[in-house]
Amino acid sequence: MNESPLGASFRDPSGFLFERDGVLYRRVQRSYAAHYDCLMQSGLYTQLVDAGQLIPHETIDSAIDPGPASNPAPDLAPEFDPSTDSDGYLTLKPERVDFVSYPYEWSFSQLRAAALLTLRVQQTALQFGMTLKDASAYNVQFHHGAPVFIDTLSFEIYEPDSPWIGYRQFCQHFLAPLALMSYCDIRLAKLLRVNLDGVPLDLARKLLPRRAWLNIHLFMHIRMHAGYQSRYQTVTEKVKVRPVPKKSLENLLTALASGVEKLQWDASGTEWADYTDGDSYSEGAEAHKRQIVGDYLDRAQPKSVWDLGANTGEYSRLATQRGIRTLAFDVDPACVDRNYRAMRRERDTNLLPLLLDLANPSPGLGWAHEERASLVDRGPADLVMALALIHHLAISNNVPLERIADWFARLANRLIIEFVPKSDPKVQVLLANRADGFDNYTTKAFESAFASRFETEASSPIPGSDRQLYLMRRLS
Repeated sequence: MNESPLGASFRDPSGFLFERDGVLYRRVQRSYAAHYDCLMQSGLYTQLVDAGQLIPHETIDSAIDPGPASNPAPDLAPEFDPSTDSDGYLTLKPERVDFVSYPYEWSFSQLRAAALLTLRVQQTALQFGMTLKDASAYNVQFHHGAPVFIDTLSFEIYEPDSPWIGYRQFCQHFLAPLALMSYCDIRLAKLLRVNLDGVPLDLARKLLPRRAWLNIHLFMHIRMHAGYQSRYQTVTEKVKVRPVPKKSLENLLTALASGVEKLQWDASGTEWADYTDGDSYSEGAEAHKRQIVGDYLDRAQPKSVWDLGANTGEYSRLATQRGIRTLAFDVDPACVDRNYRAMRRERDTNLLPLLLDLANPSPGLGWAHEERASLVDRGPADLVMALALIHHLAISNNVPLERIADWFARLANRLIIEFVPKSDPKVQVLLANRADGFDNYTTKAFESAFASRFETEASSPIPGSDRQLYLMRRLS
């Protein structure tokens, strides 16, 4: 079988992901056969899947009996027979994650949850005689309301007295960015977008304040670890690795978990966290707006919704309560973090809050711009909600209405959008300290701009305000 790996899956010699007819598969190479057999036969796979910590898969044309946790796929086409490929051991069909997100799109609590999951998976693996060969944050996704480990081929047979090869990567992908977010500034999370293999430890050491070193975990796993890296980075001879007893490795994992759990960030006081307080319409108008949005959702019947500028997700929940898979995007890290915590408390399995700056959305990154897909390449959604957003894009960011319409048409098939006119108090706040050069920001201009890309299916004024809600369908 000659299949091309997906952009995010070509580096691992143990196997790769590929797609056929819209279905995701994972090829396991023969070089990984012993490790895969151990994963399946030891009971580790069943333990992790039953705990909701590892993505499940079906095994296709397997040479082994994987047990009850892995069921053969009955409708496999003959061309998937791995025996036609001398390097292929078998093919898996993993359960597909609804939406692939990246660490630089996660809030503090999400990154922290992903870190703790990675450590729990490694601790469990050791109990079954295996270990994680890496600790990349990209091995974790948020699925059905919780973090889950997705890289089935990260597990290797544990060699007695060997160190954890994923230790450095864990510190760079998780501990260092979490420490910077906690001790310095939440905006330093953006370092993950330009450092795809995590925040370099020497950089984290320079940025962290002195008080951070009072934390023994950060002192050992960032400051001392960075010093060790610096000392040995120019060594030309292979450094002899000292034996690490299994108990010492278990203690390391316990210490790392303790260090991560102690890192905190107060998700309040940012620009948009309390934006809806004192909004420009009454409680009755708010209730009417919710009714209109709910009616539009019922009419559109989308399978997926992207709520752009979701704040803490009040309107996102109108979709999730209807069983619709919903992404709640916002630029403010406090809003996203509060939304995620609320989602976990409510056990909302349909909601995923994510960080997104619409004026600078996630691009294609990595090798050939293909390892991490852009936002638009991960769409389109069935429906986009843009509530109380248009004035921020058009006035705060100087984006013409025509360009906003074009962009939304790339993101979704349907659109629920709220137009907030100049007479609205929130727009007046935006115009208070700048010249009003937005003569084309009118209801008529808005409707004209969007008519070039969308057909208006319904529109309704929001009583008690000058705002208008629209349900639109993208023109083919």
